[in-house]
Amino acid sequence: MKKRRKLFCEHGPVCYAISLWKENCKRTLRDWLGRSHFAKNFEEKTLPYVWKGHMSMMLRPLAGVDMQLQRNKVQNLRLAAKQIDGVVVAPGETFSLWTLVGRPTRRKGYLDGLVISRGRLGKGVAGGLCQLANLIHYMVLHTPMKVTELHHHTDALFPDAGRRVPFGTGTSIVYKNCDYRFQNTTPYPVQIKVWLQDGMLMGEIRSNEALKERYRLKEENHHYTKETDGYYRNSFVYQVLSDSDGKELQKNLILQNHSKVLFDPALIPQEELRL
Repeated sequence: MKKRRKLFCEHGPVCYAISLWKENCKRTLRDWLGRSHFAKNFEEKTLPYVWKGHMSMMLRPLAGVDMQLQRNKVQNLRLAAKQIDGVVVAPGETFSLWTLVGRPTRRKGYLDGLVISRGRLGKGVAGGLCQLANLIHYMVLHTPMKVTELHHHTDALFPDAGRRVPFGTGTSIVYKNCDYRFQNTTPYPVQIKVWLQDGMLMGEIRSNEALKERYRLKEENHHYTKETDGYYRNSFVYQVLSDSDGKELQKNLILQNHSKVLFDPALIPQEELRL
C-alpha cells in the first residue's frame, strides 16, 4: 500500500502554526469579501423579555482528566464571558463568538484547559471555551434564529452520567477558523447575557418583545450499537415548535447522531445496547 504523503501542517509545530495563520487569514478575507455584519454593540441595560435561559456546571469531574484543567477552564470562561455579556444582535446581524472574544492568549490571562483534537483529549491555551459556545448554541436552538456556522463534536468522548441536554448539541471552536455563528432572522433585537455564578455558567437570550412560540429539543431512539470498528452512540434530535397553549405546530430533525464511543465500552448501560 502506498504511504500517505504528509501534509505541510504535519511536519512539526512551526509548520502547523504557519498553516493555522494561513487559514486564519483566509477566514478574515472571506468575512471582508462577504461584507458580513457582525454584532458589536453592547447595551448595559438588560432587555426585559427572556426568550431562553440555561446554565451548565463548570467543574464536572471527567474520567482521566486532570481537575486543574477544569479549574483553569473557569478562568478562561470568565474572561471570554466578559467579552460577550450584553452584546445586542440587531435584526439581520450575525453573532460571531471569535469576533467578540478575540484571540485568546496567555498575555490576556487565558490558561491551559482541556481541548479535544482529532478525537483525543489534550490541553491547550484557553481550553474549555467550547462550554461557552455550547451554552449559547443550546439557547439559540430554542429560538427561531438561524445557526450559520457550527462544528459538531463527532465522537462520544464521555459517558452520559448527569447529561441534561440532548447528545450532539454541542459545538467545537478553534480560533478563529472554527467559529460559532448565528444570524438574527427575527424583526427584534436580541441580547446575549452570559455570566458565572455559584459554580455555574449562566446564560440568557433576551429581547424587547416576548417570543410568542415555544421551542424545545427532543431526543428520540437513543441507543448504542456494536459495529465492526467499535461501539457507536445513536439518536435523533428534533426541534419542536409549539404555540403559547402548548399545541405542537412543527417538528424538525436537526441532528442524527452516529458517534463513535471513545470511552470504556464497559460503561455503556446494557439496556441501551443493541447488538
